[in-house]
Amino acid sequence: MGKYAHPLAFRRSTHFRHESYYWSSPYAIGYTVLMGKKFKLVSDFEPKGDQPEAINELTKGIRSGARNQVLLGVTGSGKTFSIAHVIEKVQKTTLVVAHNKTLAAQLYSEFKSFFPENAVEYFVSYYDYYQPEAYLPRTGTYIEKDASINDEIEKMRH
Repeated sequence: MGKYAHPLAFRRSTHFRHESYYWSSPYAIGYTVLMGKKFKLVSDFEPKGDQPEAINELTKGIRSGARNQVLLGVTGSGKTFSIAHVIEKVQKTTLVVAHNKTLAAQLYSEFKSFFPENAVEYFVSYYDYYQPEAYLPRTGTYIEKDASINDEIEKMRH
């Protein structure tokens, strides 16, 4: 892992994998996908402070094939803005995963404003918990599918 760390994992979509055979969260998991024509960042601001170095290091890592990188910063330090610059530099369809629906909505809104000419999609899972059916060949273990649906989000889907 590089010098920059953040709980919001940033990976090229072609390399995104969930390492485990299940996930669970006290909140619904959400994600934002950015895709479409050439990414052109729209902002009245320029990167400052540590942002230019972080943007360059993350960009270099992606171009060199680094599978995992993270970006560390306190709330309000411009992590999303920095990642938007990385997306513009690497010109790759991007998947941004958030650990809760509030953050997913915030990221969607910010990326939508940074990339108004691109498709920015948003999804919030209606599961509070989901474990897909799985088979672990090393141990011969079969894991049955199990899920818990969030009733409030389910109501919004219909």
